[in-house]
Amino acid sequence: MGANSLNVTEKDWQKEVLESPIPVIVDFWAPWCGPCKFLGPVFEELAGEYVGKVKFMKLNTDESQGVAIKYGIMGIPTLKVFKGGAEIDTMSGAAPKDQLKDFLDKALAK
Repeated sequence: MGANSLNVTEKDWQKEVLESPIPVIVDFWAPWCGPCKFLGPVFEELAGEYVGKVKFMKLNTDESQGVAIKYGIMGIPTLKVFKGGAEIDTMSGAAPKDQLKDFLDKALAK
């Protein structure tokens, strides 16, 4: 995990995501998920490019099922962007870096 990428759990969800002063992108994933393994390094790379602008969090859906259920996670990986405590955008499935960057930039422009 890089300096701008952290694990989040049900226990610290409120503080780390909903009360964050800057936008947060959350990667809902699980260790057994192949596409999640593909997305991981790309997510880490982007985290390094958005330091101070966006907080990158990873939530293991096996360990924090309550949060996954609350936000309707049906498949993983799923990325959700939160701003001011509200969900502002979502994307399902692994994607290349340029596509993820476009998704994040559009979400932040909202």
